[in-house]
Amino acid sequence: MAFATFDPASGPPSADGEPEDPVERIPYLPGSITRTAKILVVGDLGVGKTSLIGSVSEIAPLSTEEPLTQAGEGVDDLTGLDGKTTTTVAMDFGRITMNERLALYLFGTPGQRRFWNMWAGLAEGAVGVLVLVDSRRLAGSFEVLDQIEAQVPAPFAVAVNHFPDTHPHPHEQLRQALDLLPETPIIDCNALDRASSIRALVTLAGHAIAVHGRKDGR
Repeated sequence: MAFATFDPASGPPSADGEPEDPVERIPYLPGSITRTAKILVVGDLGVGKTSLIGSVSEIAPLSTEEPLTQAGEGVDDLTGLDGKTTTTVAMDFGRITMNERLALYLFGTPGQRRFWNMWAGLAEGAVGVLVLVDSRRLAGSFEVLDQIEAQVPAPFAVAVNHFPDTHPHPHEQLRQALDLLPETPIIDCNALDRASSIRALVTLAGHAIAVHGRKDGR
């Protein structure tokens, strides 16, 4: 298994072999940071988890992308993913500083069902979960939400990743289709766009703070 730091959201490699990366990479945490939090990014195969982490991470994101192989034939549902040739087999990892005191560590899970047994370990210590959804392939998200309920005891928000051919749906229709509680946030995003992805993380962070605050009696 190869560990790579190439960002698929950063565009093709330049002439000297290095990716043309529009994100300013900051390898070390600022000295003002007093709190860090772990965020899990989950979703069905091909919903954009690697792209989202790559678009926001201020460090070169760690990716475990491998070519799709015959092992997934008849197991992984690639319907609607004609151009997909690689997939995450372990995890994605990135970091983003939200303000002068708080930094988030982002852990992306593999989307293939045969790797879902890894979720519980990756989820340990997570304060919140961002669930990426592709509304063109909504059926795959039902099992993802079931896995969160079973393995990830943390608040979650749903981010609807918009692809070029995505048709917008009212959030209440999506809430009903996914059987989400009224208080579960839903936000539209473009995983390749840094500002849009950050807004999704901010939405999750606000929800997680509110939920943990209620549990603590604040």
